[in-house]
Amino acid sequence: QVQLVESGGGSVQPGGSLRLSCAAFGYFPSSYYMGWFRQAPGKEREGVAVIDSDGSVRDADSVKGRFSISKDNAKNTLYLQMNSMKPEDTAMYYCAATWQVSYGGSWLQADEYKYWGQGTQVTVSS
Repeated sequence: QVQLVESGGGSVQPGGSLRLSCAAFGYFPSSYYMGWFRQAPGKEREGVAVIDSDGSVRDADSVKGRFSISKDNAKNTLYLQMNSMKPEDTAMYYCAATWQVSYGGSWLQADEYKYWGQGTQVTVSS
């Protein structure tokens, strides 16, 4: 059984920073994908950034140069450093994991992910 627990959400002014954490519990194989997704009210869940077990990263164009995903294998924890935040970054942020992505699939596609955390709210407002 895999459990993902997010923390670090909150409110921040435009231009500010936040760091999200996702603690992972349970069995993980040697090959996996972990990432951050977000969902704003009335919108579909979208991929923000994903990192695989080898450390390769994919991120959405909307966050390139502002957000950075990383992981600490010793602590079984995934991070999302968010800088230069904008009001449009306001959403519920979810941590997700899966063991494989389908052939031709996208790392940033939410449907590819099997395990999900409960989410943490991020609000960017002046």
